[in-house]
Amino acid sequence: MLNRRHLRVKVMQTLYAFSLSEDKHIKDFEKALLISVDEVNQMYIWTLNLLDEVAEYVLIDAEGRANKFLPTEKDKVYTTKLNSNTFIESLRQNRTYLENVKKYNVSWTFDPEIVRSIFAELKESEEYLAYLKQDDRSIAVEKDIVKYIFKKIILKSPEIEQVFETKFINWPVDKEVLQAMIAKTFKNFSSENPVQNKLADLTPNWDEDSEFIIDLLKQTIRYGTEYQEMISVKTKNWEADRIALVDNLLMRMAICELINFPTIPVKVTINEYIELSKAFSTAKSNTFINGILDKILADLTDQRRIQKQGRGLKD
Repeated sequence: MLNRRHLRVKVMQTLYAFSLSEDKHIKDFEKALLISVDEVNQMYIWTLNLLDEVAEYVLIDAEGRANKFLPTEKDKVYTTKLNSNTFIESLRQNRTYLENVKKYNVSWTFDPEIVRSIFAELKESEEYLAYLKQDDRSIAVEKDIVKYIFKKIILKSPEIEQVFETKFINWPVDKEVLQAMIAKTFKNFSSENPVQNKLADLTPNWDEDSEFIIDLLKQTIRYGTEYQEMISVKTKNWEADRIALVDNLLMRMAICELINFPTIPVKVTINEYIELSKAFSTAKSNTFINGILDKILADLTDQRRIQKQGRGLKD
């Protein structure tokens, strides 16, 4: 699922687009931010549906083998067991999954070769042959082959990587979140009763998290000039064009959190933006940002602008 760090990345990306755009209507970027978050859920549903489609492909494969004039001994080993896989059947009965497939208009028919190629690779694996021979149909055992398809075939396929990169602009960043959501789904699907099995949540608490990202975006834009002035005062010895735009955006976001989000500890805010700078900016940005934010934090503390609620939140 998307944690607060992932959500901060979404806000940073939206602020970056806002900074480069001639369109300065905040509402447009609020909408873009929410769409960016929702795309992670879309990606998740598309992936679950791909697993579903691969399982169903055994019926097409079986039909092709049945039409053979002389079936081989190996042909006789293959069955349609995967199509009735307990995990897959539970997924197919999940109302949230079905509603989202319809909502996002999910269908892999635009490129049937994708499903066919995944199954072709699966069919030649020792893991699949072992699965066909096992008698245990419990969901705990049955989902192992589905895990194998996801981890060893889908995630390692350059063709599927290309499809997701084309469909989802933030795929390189969101891929990690997708893997976590699929792993959570395997964990959640532990009951033989499909009604008890739940999809992974997009965030721990969407009501709170959606309010957090919208407020962070709006406040950072609204007070951007003031926050940038604080940064400029502390970077007088630096040429303005030498400071990366991402560094400025991360520092503005950090200042915004320090001042306007009373329940987020100071230490958490500082550490989060240092970590984000390591991932999204230059090699020395984390040290630079740490130093500037420390100075700004000292000023804000002296001015009593840091109003945190709860013990230890100012530390």
